[in-house]
Amino acid sequence: MSTKPSVSIKYSDFIFENTPVRIIINRNCPEIELAGLKVGPFKEGNEYEIRYWIAQELEKAGIARFQEEGLLDAVKLNKIHWKERVQSAREIASLAEDFYPKLRRYLVDLKKMAVKNPEKMREYEKIVRLSHDIVNCRLKKIVSLASAPAQTDQTLKSLTKEERAIYDRLYTIIEEWRSNILKVGVES
Repeated sequence: MSTKPSVSIKYSDFIFENTPVRIIINRNCPEIELAGLKVGPFKEGNEYEIRYWIAQELEKAGIARFQEEGLLDAVKLNKIHWKERVQSAREIASLAEDFYPKLRRYLVDLKKMAVKNPEKMREYEKIVRLSHDIVNCRLKKIVSLASAPAQTDQTLKSLTKEERAIYDRLYTIIEEWRSNILKVGVES
């Protein structure tokens, strides 16, 4: 399967936007309609499971907040970074399938806070550097895996959908190049 990375990223975001998440209601709210979909009524203090995009709208309206356990934060990112750093160049740690969509949203949220509060800018910049380091570290490992003989499903199961898409493309390109560069008896 040779999916374009940008397509797999958009698809991953679409899937993430529609995955169920846990929220806690801040105040009572009658049934409401969002994009033709009815949700609620909601009772203050109760926990509900709804699609991410709906939860986001309820959060914007001050009706709900996300449960902390599902969110990405600096502590979780540091732990992921540490795991990537201590493993060999041929090992890649498993990430949650929704890691990249969560990371993109975390960075957007931090940037919004940094714009409103300049003291948060340092935190935002640190998280951006950490995120780049994680992505670059994983990308180097993916390139290494793609240039080696075909990997087992066991090895590839540690890749997210987005990473698997880039691995598949790189593997195909490298194998094609390798077979063409080593052809014997090629006419000029």
